[in-house]
Amino acid sequence: MTMSHLARAAMAALIATAFAGVARAEIKNYEFQLVQPTVKAGADRVVTVRLVNKTTGNTVPDAVVFASRLDMAPDGMQEMATKVTPMPGSEPGTYRFKATFGMAGRWQLSLGAKVQGENGTVDNKLVVTAEQ
Repeated sequence: MTMSHLARAAMAALIATAFAGVARAEIKNYEFQLVQPTVKAGADRVVTVRLVNKTTGNTVPDAVVFASRLDMAPDGMQEMATKVTPMPGSEPGTYRFKATFGMAGRWQLSLGAKVQGENGTVDNKLVVTAEQ
């Protein structure tokens, strides 16, 4: 039994399409979550987040976090921003950031990341509460 070149090409395209649909999730199915929603106000505080695939519940290691900002936008003071320094995660799928929380209040951590093998960008804004 021989299969024509056209039939083989069609079969290969069908198989590739089926596997591509299974392997990829939509970028909206990923989100950052705070490990701890509160920190003490002061210098050199560490905030840990995890990147989660919402459909599976699994953490996502090896994402490339390319944007981070920390400001007091939730309290109407977005101009009150501070430097955010990435640090190594403590476990796969966790991402840590060091920053100075200059005063007590609600701080917004804005993150942008690329997930390996996915199109688009994960963008989240998380609210961290700094306490005295």
